[in-house]
Amino acid sequence: MPAGWDAIDGALGRIYPGVEPLHYGTVVKWRLGGPDPLDGLSVYPRDDHWHFVSYGMSELYDKESDDPDESGWGFELTFRVARGAETEPPVWALNFLQNLARYVFSSGNPFAPGHHVDLNGPISLAAPDTAIRAITFVDDPELGVIGTPHGRLRFLQVVGLTLEEYATIELWDAAALLQALAPHLPLFVTDLARGTLTDDPAVAAAIADGVRREGSSTGSMYVAEASWESGPAAGTTLTFGANAAARVGRVLAARLPFGRGLLVDGPNGAVGFQPGERVTVTDRGEGFAEIQVPPPVLAELAGALRPVAGTYRLPSAPNLSVRIVKSRIRDPDGNIVAEIG
Repeated sequence: MPAGWDAIDGALGRIYPGVEPLHYGTVVKWRLGGPDPLDGLSVYPRDDHWHFVSYGMSELYDKESDDPDESGWGFELTFRVARGAETEPPVWALNFLQNLARYVFSSGNPFAPGHHVDLNGPISLAAPDTAIRAITFVDDPELGVIGTPHGRLRFLQVVGLTLEEYATIELWDAAALLQALAPHLPLFVTDLARGTLTDDPAVAAAIADGVRREGSSTGSMYVAEASWESGPAAGTTLTFGANAAARVGRVLAARLPFGRGLLVDGPNGAVGFQPGERVTVTDRGEGFAEIQVPPPVLAELAGALRPVAGTYRLPSAPNLSVRIVKSRIRDPDGNIVAEIG
């Protein structure tokens, strides 16, 4: 058995002694031109969930990367999906993990604990009504991090979230949110049938307290529309899409009072907000402006960032205004399915 593969099997053998998993191999390997980056996925049946583990994000066979400390991308994906009476694991989960791996191989952007993704739809097309529409990542609570002959390997677990839970991450912190959810999500199993846990009084209280005491750990946001323009008469106008406006306002209010900035990046420009004593606008070049925002202006700015198209002037900063433009939501085929603003 190749050394990297054997190291993964050894870690799994410690929590599943004598258990033979269901294994789904890839017919044509990625390095040979195949469509699937993972060489395989092993699935272990538990009483209440399926435990998926990938093979292929790390160096399974030989040491090829220049980093002696990490094996390949430095992680393998795991996923725990709620199980009923079925005897076969859900195929959608196998495809989902391949899609996540495909993103990493294609973009060069690896995942890490605390990263989070809005899936822009249900996590499984086989369950269109599920509330699970976003994900975050955490160290697998049973497998953790191991050493291999090719370097360190982290077992990185995918955790399904509702959009309400996902919104909380932007205002607070992914690891802190998962700690608050942990009593309700043993081993962070993803259950497509569950509702949002932010309605639970204990969870809601923990979130409110955390945001109030700690603020947001979200340092940057990528949105569909973020730009700015300045003129001698009108001053500076910031433009955001209606779909993201309220999110930007909420995160600003959870960062600047704590002395932290926020970068809002879009395809046509970027605006960086920093706490300051007076409003200043600095053109940093290449479509990027940095704005110092004092507390009175922050309150007005956050209030103007709402999903209603129009231009809003800020009483405490006459030379600064906010323009909200309509957002058009498109399906995978590019058709407009909704308009916000």
